Amino acid sequence: MRQLLYLRGARRIVETCATVQPGEHVVIVTDYGKGNIAAAIALAAVARGAEVVTITMPPRTLDGEEPPLSVAAALRHCDVVFTPVTRSITHTNAVKEALASGARAIALTAFVEDQLVGGGIDADFEALAPLCRRVAQLLSRTETAHVATPAGTDLTMSLTGRQGNAHTGLARSRGSFATVPNIEASSSPVEGSAEGTIVVDASIPYYDIGVIRQPIVMDVRGGAVTAIHGGDQALRISRLMAAQRDPNVYNVAQLSFGLNPHCRLRGVMLDDEGVYGTCHIGIGTSTMLGGTVKAKMHYDVLMWRPTLTLDGDVVLRDGEWLLPEAAAARA
Repeated sequence: MRQLLYLRGARRIVETCATVQPGEHVVIVTDYGKGNIAAAIALAAVARGAEVVTITMPPRTLDGEEPPLSVAAALRHCDVVFTPVTRSITHTNAVKEALASGARAIALTAFVEDQLVGGGIDADFEALAPLCRRVAQLLSRTETAHVATPAGTDLTMSLTGRQGNAHTGLARSRGSFATVPNIEASSSPVEGSAEGTIVVDASIPYYDIGVIRQPIVMDVRGGAVTAIHGGDQALRISRLMAAQRDPNVYNVAQLSFGLNPHCRLRGVMLDDEGVYGTCHIGIGTSTMLGGTVKAKMHYDVLMWRPTLTLDGDVVLRDGEWLLPEAAAARA
């Protein structure tokens, strides 16, 4: 009976977010921990008349780790990709090549079953898209961005020449990509340009860290995290990064803003990253976001009540967007 509840959200993902059409080739990549979600997505896609293939692989060890070569090959020969997986394969060459081949992709990383029942999935994705695109447009036009929070974040970076990304939750054209139910606008800082301090006071929804119990302070110099301070959660992420023996895992890769009023912060990745009025900084791989760095891992750190200044103009103050499109988004 539970599967009947899952179908509501699965149909929304398949029909609204990806607009799967009869006869399209759909590949669902999942792992041993997300079979129920994959089954619901498959059922919804089959009901649309699509040809559906589900591939089950071992869970990846790290977010950003490449999937098996057989999965990468399948992704290059399909129309639509869904990825209900435990660890992210979003920031991988396999997904990047699938998009370059024309596939539409919906990332469902660390998705939990109740996300198919309600919450962020209830958002009006079409109504929120104009604000998402507007923020991405502003990021595209920016040379210098500055983010500050009441907790102490004070970070400056160059976005010169970088294209903003509008992740509206909709993937309806060839090569388009979305994360559901997360809605966010993002950019990738110019390598080496980020300077200042990140104070993580909301969550790190990766590696079982979750909602922050004690603020984590990250020193940033020359575009990279140079030191991490805080409690046991800070120690955990610091040790994990050091264990990779890859200097690229310290790269400041992403500047993003959550835009889904229905998402709630609870330590679940695609809920947390979509929470309206939050900011997150991505660390590690940036190649899926417009940057040039490929690392062994990618993860995001979230902050409450950001203020965003773009080339001297404040467009977000204390978590509230100062843009005309924001009024319709919150209605």
